[in-house]
Amino acid sequence: MVMTRSQQEGTSRQQMEGVTPEEPIPEVVIQGGTEESILAVLRQLKAEMTEMKKERERDALELSALRRENAALREEIRTHVPSQTTPVIQDQGESSALQEKSRQVYQSVTRNGWDDLVNRSPFVHHILEAKLPDNWRGLAIDKYDDTSDPGEHVDVFTTQVGLYTENDALWCRIFPTSLRGPALSWFTRLLPLSIDSFETLTRHFNLQFATSWPHPLTSLALVNIRQEKGESLRAFMECFGRVTLSIHNLEPAVAMHHLTTALKPGPFVNSMCKKPPIDLDELRSQAAKYMQMEELSEYRNQVRTDQGANSKNVEKREAFKARQENERRNELERPPRGPKYPSYTTLNTNRSRVLDQALATEILRMPRRANTPPRADKSKSCRYHQNRGHTTEKCTALRDKIEKLIKDRYLKDFI
Repeated sequence: MVMTRSQQEGTSRQQMEGVTPEEPIPEVVIQGGTEESILAVLRQLKAEMTEMKKERERDALELSALRRENAALREEIRTHVPSQTTPVIQDQGESSALQEKSRQVYQSVTRNGWDDLVNRSPFVHHILEAKLPDNWRGLAIDKYDDTSDPGEHVDVFTTQVGLYTENDALWCRIFPTSLRGPALSWFTRLLPLSIDSFETLTRHFNLQFATSWPHPLTSLALVNIRQEKGESLRAFMECFGRVTLSIHNLEPAVAMHHLTTALKPGPFVNSMCKKPPIDLDELRSQAAKYMQMEELSEYRNQVRTDQGANSKNVEKREAFKARQENERRNELERPPRGPKYPSYTTLNTNRSRVLDQALATEILRMPRRANTPPRADKSKSCRYHQNRGHTTEKCTALRDKIEKLIKDRYLKDFI
């Protein structure tokens, strides 16, 4: 079945102008067609398609030229003041003709671009034609990139987009904006016209990223949960609640049974044994009361401990002050200590140089740093005791150490 060239040109022109033919186009049937006649018809169709392509290019060039002419006319009208003899009616007629031609060419180009978008998009036509609401501002959610739970991403998306619209087609149009990286690349590679609803889209999405689903937990995960020694009731209930939320279709009776066996003995377990809760909500309500009681008791114990520690610290400070006062009083009352040796060897240099030599040869060690006595003369310092109150030359302890070393036949160079 082949149409004549005039019929094809009429059909092509009607498609470009968006007009549906009122009368059916008669069909011409090739009777007794051979291979040569078929090839001739194919060559004719190919030539006609080439001609149509050239005509479309010419239309695009004409549209570009018309745009430039319109821009020039607008500029001329803006800068030119028309006189009474200006043929306004003729200009308006020419301008109307130009605008009509521009409209026809623009509709043809726009329709071709829309057809390309429809052919490449995975959405069907009614989804592509859906328009976003006027108050649309985008979703404030993290974009999915194949590194987290796809089901959680779908839940977050539906919760957010449901605040704006309940239109299934709009949900499909908006969903790709919540993807990035590998997830967005997957969407762009979907087959054309393969998505007709949001349910179909999410099914394909979950199947594609099934490997990113977390490992499903069962009620057996509750067996290994135990309240440790020293663990508060609040901390244990938070841990137990997180695990139960991760288990799908968990029976409340199973959860309460595991909770009773996992808790350590105490007032809360005793109350559950006396009056078993009806459901998990009642159990959580009872647990909240015992959490408050437990925390209040811990707070009171902490206050008592702090008060006891403060009283002990006060007693220690008072005892330390009394001890320091006694040492100061004894030091003031103690008579000065006499010389250790009846006579001392005369040195050929000062005691500071002797101290340096003794320390360098490791025959003498520095004592632990002594505290400066109260009411001491701060202008004098001793290198041996590393404190103030007397000089190194007048230090009796250093004098005794040097004399002992001399008697032990050291420091012969200083005699």
